[in-house]
Amino acid sequence: MKIDNSPIASVSEQCIKCGKCIPTCTIHNVNADEVTSPRGFLDLLGAYKRGDLELDKNAKDIFESCFLCTACTEICPNDLPVDMVIEQVRNDIRKKYGLAWYKKLFFFLLRHRKVMDILAKFGYIFQTCGFKIHHEQNAMEPRFSMPIIKKDRFLPSAKTKTFLNSYPEVIKNGGKRKVAIFIGCLANYTYTDIGKALLKILKTLETDAYLIKNQLCCGAPAYFTGDFDTVNYLAKHNIEYFESFIDDVDAIIVPEATCSAMLKNDYLHFFQDQPLWLERAKKLNGKIYMATKWLENETNLGEILEKNGKKMSEIITYHDPCHAKKMQNIYKEPRNLISKNYAVKEMSDPDRCCGFGGVTMQTEKFHLAKAAGLPKAAMIEESGADIVSAECSACRMQITNSLHYNNSKVIFKNPIELIAEAL
Repeated sequence: MKIDNSPIASVSEQCIKCGKCIPTCTIHNVNADEVTSPRGFLDLLGAYKRGDLELDKNAKDIFESCFLCTACTEICPNDLPVDMVIEQVRNDIRKKYGLAWYKKLFFFLLRHRKVMDILAKFGYIFQTCGFKIHHEQNAMEPRFSMPIIKKDRFLPSAKTKTFLNSYPEVIKNGGKRKVAIFIGCLANYTYTDIGKALLKILKTLETDAYLIKNQLCCGAPAYFTGDFDTVNYLAKHNIEYFESFIDDVDAIIVPEATCSAMLKNDYLHFFQDQPLWLERAKKLNGKIYMATKWLENETNLGEILEKNGKKMSEIITYHDPCHAKKMQNIYKEPRNLISKNYAVKEMSDPDRCCGFGGVTMQTEKFHLAKAAGLPKAAMIEESGADIVSAECSACRMQITNSLHYNNSKVIFKNPIELIAEAL
């Protein structure tokens, strides 16, 4: 996707209304209304910027219905950054209407990891952030009525000891190389086996690991919600911190598609109007890798797996996270590594968005997330696989819940976990 600095109105005017985006659009597939389609969003955004549309609660509801999956940007003949202009208008929405209490709390915790660490010991993180609440809207309800609250979602709980607090800052593995690990919030607090598996792989590669102990959230949840103040704080903290050690490591590896895309792609978008910070982000960019891309392209892990890895009996189907394939063009690398030791069977549409969609979608609009997730769960089940894999813990949370609704026995594992099990 091209980086576009055009104001919202200009981007809207560039849309030629060809409609190629509509069949790929996640929200349009579950809510077949021209209003909730990429060209519908752009038309309304143009009207808003021209002063022809008030940013009322109806417009707010519409602009918060996009999953930001970027499927439209991938197919658009004009490379229009629909996701970026929707993120911009969500910042305007946040300024006008503020944030719900649980979003304020969540973003406060993202800024203050030590407080989050304390809450993690008691397993309170997701409960306090609203993720334990299932907001399901009846089709006959008025759009802005109070949601029905149900607690029937299959969601993870935080581990009492985080990944970053479980290991020393520097782990010596022979010193052939040294990489820093940006683990991401979900893998740090919930899916801690991802980090454990990554350390096992690095030990096999005789590569020293530097745990980025003072990392804060990459900022993706706040960015997709429109809380640019929080993004500004988190991004600048991480950039300054990375600069303090970047010359001492070969790479910063990230076993999470959303975090990787935020650090590599969205920081460049976000700092377009802050040239000094943009330049600092660019200087770091070349050393930031999604984990499987670095492992496949910069190491001999594939040869090691082929020569010494165990032949595994499980059948794997791979889901392409939107922030991996669409935003970073990463999809071959995890498959190449997994296929050394596992049989890989593709589902009918691995590129289809799982429907996670961010904090707002998972709380206030979960009926849309659920509608987008069920078809993905069905195609995973139809593949006949034992395990579905994706390098994204947001996808993991959403897909696991969707499989739960479908009473499926398929389980989810990050490709890093699968690789470590084969070693």
